Amino acid sequence: MTPVELSRTVLRAVRRAVDVGELSVSVPVSAGVSPPGPGGRGDYATNVALRLAGPAGLPALEVAEILRPHIGDDPGVADVTVTGPGFLNITLGGGAAAALVDEVLTQGARYGYGDALAGQVVELRVPHDTRAEVVADTLVRIVATQGGRAEVLHAEPVNLRPVPAPEDPAPLGADAARWALLHPASHDRPRISADHLLQRESNPLFRVRYAHSRTRALRRNAAALGIVGRPGNDVQLFDAGDEDGADRPRTGTDLLTALAEYPHVLRLAATHRAPDRLARHLVVVADALLLFQHLVLPLGDEKPSAAHRARLALAEAAGTVLAGGLSLLGISAPEYL
Repeated sequence: MTPVELSRTVLRAVRRAVDVGELSVSVPVSAGVSPPGPGGRGDYATNVALRLAGPAGLPALEVAEILRPHIGDDPGVADVTVTGPGFLNITLGGGAAAALVDEVLTQGARYGYGDALAGQVVELRVPHDTRAEVVADTLVRIVATQGGRAEVLHAEPVNLRPVPAPEDPAPLGADAARWALLHPASHDRPRISADHLLQRESNPLFRVRYAHSRTRALRRNAAALGIVGRPGNDVQLFDAGDEDGADRPRTGTDLLTALAEYPHVLRLAATHRAPDRLARHLVVVADALLLFQHLVLPLGDEKPSAAHRARLALAEAAGTVLAGGLSLLGISAPEYL
C-alpha cells in the first residue's frame, strides 16, 4: 500500500465514522501520512485525529480511538495504535489480503452478517405502494443479516415511505424492476425506463450482473487451465496502461477494499433502512472486479503461478459478494450473461 492509498484509507475511515454518527465533522479533502516520529511505531502515522478534534468538539485521543477500528478494517492494514496526544500509528499487513479472501470464501453467502440488530424487532409500517412494499420486502432480508427481525405492516403512522415510482415498473421484468426501485435513495424518485434493460456499460445493473458472470467465467477458464484459486497476497497490481504507477489506484487494492467494506455497508443498510446503500456498493465491487479481471489468468505463454491462484481466489470472493448482495435485493445473479 502506497502513502497515497493509505491516505485514502484514512479518509474512508473518517467517512465511515461520520456515516454511523460517531463523528459530526466535514470529511477533509486530504489526510497526510508520514513515517512516525519519535515515540511512534509502525510504518506510518497520521495526525488526522488532532485536526478533527476541534470541529468534532472532542478530545483528540477520543477521536483517534473512534477512527482506529475503521482504519484497522482495511485489508492492507495489520495494526493501528494511538500514541502521544492522538497520533494514529499504522502498521501495514503482509497477509491481510489472503486473510480477507479466505474469510469471504469460507463464510460464503453469509459474509458480512453481524449482530448490530441482534434480538431487535424492526416494525416497517408502509403505505399500499409498490415501491414501499419492495423496499420493505428487501429490508426483511437485510435486517436479518444483522440478527434482527423485520415485520412489515400496513398501518399508521407510516415510518417507511420512499418516493413512489412515477409508473408501474412491472414491464421491466422482475430483476430490472426491483433494481429501478431499490438503487435510488428513498428520497429520490426512481427512474422507470428501458435503460435498466440495456446490456451496456452505462447501466449499473448490467455491470453488476455482468461482473458476477465474469467471475464464473474466470473460474471455468481457470479449471480448463488446471488452476485452482488459493488466497494469497500477490493481488495488488497496477492497472494496465499505467506507465509508472505513481499515485494511481491499484486494481487489486480497490477490489480488496470494496470487499472489506461490504460488512460495514450491509450494517448501514440494515440500521438506516436503506437498501440503496447495498445496491450502490455492489456497483463499486463490480467496477473494481471488471478492472481487475484481465489480470487474473495467464496471458499468452505465461506460466500459471501462485499469483494467478491468488488473483483467481480474489475474483471468486468478489463473485461471492456480488451473488450474496443481489440475492438480498431479490435479484438473480446469472452464471452466463
